Amino acid sequence: MPLVRVELPAGKPAEYRTAVGEAIQQAMHATLKVPLGERFHIFTEHAPVDLVINQTYLGIERSADAIVVQVTLNEGRDAEVKRGFYKTLADRLRERIGLRPEDLVVNLVEVKRENWSFGSGEAQLA
Repeated sequence: MPLVRVELPAGKPAEYRTAVGEAIQQAMHATLKVPLGERFHIFTEHAPVDLVINQTYLGIERSADAIVVQVTLNEGRDAEVKRGFYKTLADRLRERIGLRPEDLVVNLVEVKRENWSFGSGEAQLA
């Protein structure tokens, strides 16, 4: 049950955001073993002045279409699994919306299970 935040340029149609969400969920399912139905996605659109992504960091040429995907999830996956997620997500986004892999920035935030509450004021996973 990861919490996914997607930061993207303003003006993308609803179908674009839906396709991004589907690609993320499929990539998480395939590589991180997240059930398809466990979906918690937040999309935030930004004007160019409010979404500043270095266009040449680490020698990677990014365009104005670059997006940031941040996934907060339970700790415990190894580096190989994470690399598989990055690659699978980049591939799925290219297939679904034509996003260049260079335009995808991903950040995984690992937390302990007791750091979640899914309602009722309880820590259901602790």
